[in-house]
Amino acid sequence: MSDLSMLMDMGFAQSQAETALRVTGNKGVEPAMEWLLAHSDANEPVPQEAFGDGGNNSEGLEAQTGATETLDEDPQAQDVLLQAKSLKCDECNKKFRTDSEVEFHAVKTGHQSFSESSEEVKPLSEEEKKEQLKKLETIIKQRRAEKAEQESKEALEREKSRRKTGQELTHVRQKMQEEEIKQLAELKKREKLEAKLAKQRVLEQIERDKQARREKFGMAAPNPPATSPIVPEKEIVSPAPSQTYDECRIQVRLTNGQCLTHTFRPNEELAAVRLFVQMNRTDGSAPFSLMTNFPKKVFTEEDMNAPLNSLGLVPSAVLIVCKPQ
Repeated sequence: MSDLSMLMDMGFAQSQAETALRVTGNKGVEPAMEWLLAHSDANEPVPQEAFGDGGNNSEGLEAQTGATETLDEDPQAQDVLLQAKSLKCDECNKKFRTDSEVEFHAVKTGHQSFSESSEEVKPLSEEEKKEQLKKLETIIKQRRAEKAEQESKEALEREKSRRKTGQELTHVRQKMQEEEIKQLAELKKREKLEAKLAKQRVLEQIERDKQARREKFGMAAPNPPATSPIVPEKEIVSPAPSQTYDECRIQVRLTNGQCLTHTFRPNEELAAVRLFVQMNRTDGSAPFSLMTNFPKKVFTEEDMNAPLNSLGLVPSAVLIVCKPQ
């Protein structure tokens, strides 16, 4: 809102507000308001030096002289001037000094009935000027507070919108990661199934080759003994004693071709290996994942809390540094 609009909202006429701003050099509402209160008397002239024209007002003096001569020659006009000292609103009985004040009041209130009045609008006293100044200062402070509150609300709304957008982006990223994990799991499942089918085809081919050789050489297929049932091999052969290891040797291949080798305890977690790589790697500090080449497996965050012996990395294993999965 401009300074002129603020002064007009406070009840000053447009001509008065423009004059006050021009006299005070357009330095703001408060200097203009103080000047208006100081020159609120209708009979008090505006200082000519305030306009910076050096007192050159010959045209105004000539017009004033001409008006005085006309009043001296026409007694009836002099009586009208003495009688009509103000303009009054017939609807609210408020008095005004100038036509511009009447126009502003009509636009602001919608009142249309005005008449001349012989009552003179009394100039404000010093106490009334100070009281009016306080009221105007209160209005200005209130307007500034309302503006600051509005800006604060707008900033809060922008922050809420930014957070909501961030949450939506995070949710989309999580969905994409979940889809990628599902696709990777499906791919691994298909690879295992294809490997199983390929192994089965190889066994079937071997069996067909054996059958073809038997038929070629007239050999009969071996029959099981009729007197005793076949004892499963797992019941005949005793299981080999499980061997325990006290150490686990891990070799890590970095992205630059170099290798890191270290010995861990079998019950240490995979996170210890990742920490060792982070502290000793020479291929940069970008995020990474660990994987095995055969069988191909990329370890996830859940695997980091598992011990090495449960992941099949004991007594030795080779891990490869790869991009985060």
